[in-house]
Amino acid sequence: MACRKLDLFHLILFPMLAVIQLASKLALEALPNVELVSALTMVYTLVYRKYALIPILLFCFLEGLITGFGLWWIPYLYLWPILWGVTMLLPKNMPAWLQVPVYAAVCGLFGLAYGSLYAPFQCYAFLGGDWRRTLTWIQIGLPWDINHAIGNLALGTLILPLTQLLRRLETEIAKKH
Repeated sequence: MACRKLDLFHLILFPMLAVIQLASKLALEALPNVELVSALTMVYTLVYRKYALIPILLFCFLEGLITGFGLWWIPYLYLWPILWGVTMLLPKNMPAWLQVPVYAAVCGLFGLAYGSLYAPFQCYAFLGGDWRRTLTWIQIGLPWDINHAIGNLALGTLILPLTQLLRRLETEIAKKH
């Protein structure tokens, strides 16, 4: 584990990681449902484990600051932690040859599920709204979710190299302290 306790370095690093997530989201906005946030969420989780929730939730807060804290924003507070939780459940000592396809598949499946996980809140089903409307929303959004899955699957291939890079940087910093 790269981060055993929160120190000054990580208190500075984690907001920077959140900004990287936000910048990546803004940079890819022109491509419909293509985002690097999911892959980065997995990278942060693989490297920082439970502490990864700090940059992930900071990203959510920054997104709200920039675009507004409307009702649409609330699912961010459970969507990204769901991906964090799924990533936490992955075996820590998975064979190297299996890591890229598994990480990419998880990332892609999250992209496919994103709209379905978002829809109940968007359609107010959790607040006593119409579940039929929610199912219709999911059905209509399926082509977008497939596009999201394809984008996440492709960008998910970057998870292992980015994880290795971040771990290497952590090791170098640890040597200096």
